[in-house]
Amino acid sequence: MSVLRVIAERPGAATSVRPPRRHIFAWLFWGIATLIGLAITWLWLVDGGISSINSIAAALTSIGRITGLIGAYLLLIQVILLSRLPWIERAAGFDRLTRWHRLNGKIALGLVLAHVVFITIGYTLADRISLGAEISTLLALYPGMVAATVGTAIMILIVGMSLVIVRRHLRYEFWYVVHLTAYLAIGLAWIHQIPTGNEFITNKTAATWWTALYLATLALLVLFRIVRPSLTAYRHRLRVVAVTEEATGIVSIRMAGNNLDRLGARAGQFFLWRFLTRNSWWEAHPFSLSAVPDSRELRITVKGSGDFSRRIGEIEPGTGVIVEGPFGAFTDDTRRRDRVLLIAGGIGITPIRALAEEMPADIVLIYRAMHEEDLVFRQELEHLAKTRRIDLRYVVGDHRVAGNEDLLSPHHLRQLVPDIADRDIFLCGPPVMVSLIETNVRRTGVPAKQIHVEKFAL
Repeated sequence: MSVLRVIAERPGAATSVRPPRRHIFAWLFWGIATLIGLAITWLWLVDGGISSINSIAAALTSIGRITGLIGAYLLLIQVILLSRLPWIERAAGFDRLTRWHRLNGKIALGLVLAHVVFITIGYTLADRISLGAEISTLLALYPGMVAATVGTAIMILIVGMSLVIVRRHLRYEFWYVVHLTAYLAIGLAWIHQIPTGNEFITNKTAATWWTALYLATLALLVLFRIVRPSLTAYRHRLRVVAVTEEATGIVSIRMAGNNLDRLGARAGQFFLWRFLTRNSWWEAHPFSLSAVPDSRELRITVKGSGDFSRRIGEIEPGTGVIVEGPFGAFTDDTRRRDRVLLIAGGIGITPIRALAEEMPADIVLIYRAMHEEDLVFRQELEHLAKTRRIDLRYVVGDHRVAGNEDLLSPHHLRQLVPDIADRDIFLCGPPVMVSLIETNVRRTGVPAKQIHVEKFAL
C-alpha cells in the first residue's frame, strides 16, 4: 500500500449545519402521477371493472384490462423520468431518477405481460376455444394486436438489456440505439389501445383524455430533448478549443462559447454531450465537468472505456458541440455541514476535482487509485491543496494484494479522517467501488443524509 499525503494548514472548522432542502418538485411530480393513476383506475371501475364480473373469464379479462391500462401509463412515466425535465432532475438527482426509471420499467413490463396473460386466458375461457385458436383470432381480427405484440417484444428486449449483468457486456452505442426503440413500443401500444380498449370504445371523452396524455408526453419529450438543446446550441455556439491527453487513455476537452454562465452549471454536475462529427453526431454521452465552469469555457475529462470514449481524443478543435443539461444534484447545494470529505475513485476524480475548486468549506480529499500512474490531475490537485488549504491524500494500491485489504475500510477511514462523522461525504467513482466505500463510510457512523453519491454508470 502507498498512502501519499499533501496537507495544507486549514482554518478552524465551523460547526454550523445547513437546513436540508425539501424535494418539493419530486413530491409534486409523484403526487400528480398518482392522481392520474387513480383517474385511470376510476375509468376502469366506471366501465364495470368490478361490477361486471360474473365469471372466472370476466374476472381474468377485467384484471387484464386494468394491468394493461396501468402498464401503459407507467410507460409514459418511463419516458418523462428521463425526458430531461430540469425541475424534476434537480430535485431528485440523476442517480435517483435512473433508479426510478429502472424500477418503473420493470414494473411496467410486468404489468404489460400480466395484461397479455390475463386477457388471453380470459378471452379463451369466454370463447370456449383452445389457447392457440384464441391467439390466432386475436392476431388476425383485433385491431392493433400485431403492433402491440411487436411493442411488447421490444419492451422485453429493452428491460433484458438493462439488467446489470447484461449491460456490462454491451457496447454503449448498441445499448443506446436499442433504447431509442422504446418510443416505438409506446406508440404501438397507443395504436392497440384506442380501437380495442373497452374504456375508450364507448367513451369518447376517455379516449380523448388518454390521447391527450400521450400527446402531452410527446410534447415534453420534443421540448426538452430536441427544442431546448437546439436553442442552447444556437445561443451559446459551443466549440472544441483544445484536446489534451492527461494520462494514458484519458483525455480532457476544453470547449468555449458565448455566455456559458447562463447555462447555470455548477461544479459536480454533468451534461449530455453531442459532438458534431461524422461518426458521433447522433450519440449523446454523459460526462461530468472536470473544472469549475465559467462564462467562457467548459471542460470535461474522459477515460477511454467504450467505442466513443476511445475515439474522443481524435476530435479536432473547431468541432461543434450540442449539450443537454446541466444535470445532477452532486453539488455544493446539498452540503449540510461546513466540513467536507471528498472521495474519488479512478476517473471519478473529475466532478470531485471541480467541487474541490468551488466549495467554500473545510475539505479533506481522498483520491483512490490502483496505481500511481492512474492518478489524474495530480499537479492541479496539489496546486488546489496549497492555494485552498485542502487536506489532500492519495490512497494507492491493489486491495487484493496482501497487506492492502484494509484500504478505505471503516477503520482506515477513521485513521485518515478522525472527524469523519462530522463531515458531509461526497463520493464518486465506478459503481462497485462507490457501493463498497459508501457502506464503509456508513459503518464509521456517518448518517445517510450526509452522504452524497455519484456513480459513473447509466
